[in-house]
Amino acid sequence: MTLILPTAPGRLWRLASPLAVGAVAALGTLALSVRDPHQSGSWGYCPTALLGFACPFCGSLRAVNDLTHLDLAAAASSNLLFVLAVPVVLALWGRRLVALWHGGTAAEPLRVPRAVWIALMALVVAFTMARNL
Repeated sequence: MTLILPTAPGRLWRLASPLAVGAVAALGTLALSVRDPHQSGSWGYCPTALLGFACPFCGSLRAVNDLTHLDLAAAASSNLLFVLAVPVVLALWGRRLVALWHGGTAAEPLRVPRAVWIALMALVVAFTMARNL
């Protein structure tokens, strides 16, 4: 008995990972839409917030809730950096989905230069510090 394996993964197999990520993000968004993170303790208590610092993750939860209710101003007030990042992340996710649909060399991961990662981390740190001043 000989086992025959395909030479290249099929389209459904290639799309499984980004579709799973999209499903998890959609479920999280739905959960944040239903249970309001603006109410203290609705999702537990953040250790950073208990110390008196504005936590960017808590602000992101509130921003997702505000975006699901189409309140862009409130979302930007909760976490402007997150609101600005959402379209970029969605565009990159869509690009990846299309690349995996086509397969071949198009499915190769996007290479982001190290300097971009360092600049993004510096931006997040600066944003967090400015938010707490």
